[in-house]
Amino acid sequence: MRLDVFLAARIAWLSRSSAGRLIETGRCTVNDINRKPAYRLKAGDKVVLESCGEPEAPAAMLPPRPIPFRVVYEDPHIIVIDKPPGVVVHPAAGHSEDTLVNGLIFHCPQVAGVGTGGRPGIVHRLDKDTSGLLVVAKTSRAHQALADDFRRRRVEKRYLALVHGKVKEHAGSIDLPIGRHLKDRKKMATNSPVGRQALTLWRVRRLYSRATLLELDLKTGRTHQIRVHCRSMGHPVVGDTVYGFRRDRAAGWQEKIWQRVTRQLLHAWQLGFEHPVTGQRMIFRTPVPQDFRWTLAALAKADFTTAKR
Repeated sequence: MRLDVFLAARIAWLSRSSAGRLIETGRCTVNDINRKPAYRLKAGDKVVLESCGEPEAPAAMLPPRPIPFRVVYEDPHIIVIDKPPGVVVHPAAGHSEDTLVNGLIFHCPQVAGVGTGGRPGIVHRLDKDTSGLLVVAKTSRAHQALADDFRRRRVEKRYLALVHGKVKEHAGSIDLPIGRHLKDRKKMATNSPVGRQALTLWRVRRLYSRATLLELDLKTGRTHQIRVHCRSMGHPVVGDTVYGFRRDRAAGWQEKIWQRVTRQLLHAWQLGFEHPVTGQRMIFRTPVPQDFRWTLAALAKADFTTAKR
């Protein structure tokens, strides 16, 4: 693979042309030697790229905004929140003042001084349309400890997902690497040549006639991991417009239910970790939001009505 293609595939925000400029200006080496963007990598090559994080607005410039979210737990060191669907976690293109970070600074101004860049206090994130639990650091000490725990995979992250079709097995695991899709940079894929190890454990919580409610335990934290792994099973998350079916496999009553689904039905329902200061083991759970709950109830009612016939 070309060096510029490799860098663009491994770094989410970096385009191939931007990677080429970094290489040509000497900010990337292969085996301690400056190469050209077209250099073909070989197994064992050591690629080093100078720190050049994604450009972000300084936290001090982020305006506080009354973004709605529910506080599940808070103390002087951390805050655990229930993020509603439709809210972006941190500022990005097209979202500079309507993010969860803006709401956190409004709720707790001290968060603005924790961490660096435009992600103050953030140690992990959820997709815009994924709901559920997030822990945020309120102090630098807590931020460093939590970031280390996430990096070392000491944090328990469990999700609920409604997927298309009836999953035949009761439980299982998906151990497929995930990397940036080489043709569509907005997507991830399990067949990427630069994929990183990703492991998801799952079990069936409830079967419906044409859908399944899964509980998933993330052992790694790759971008879009659950959505990509569920698609690899042949059971994409309901409402997922990126990794879902081009046309929902539904007819009749079920099609009417799907029409009311406006986002991927994926919810971070349980989060467990050691308190970054006290060391106490903490486990939090939060119920699925109203739209998710309505869909499950509608599926159960439709199955019951069909059975009576």
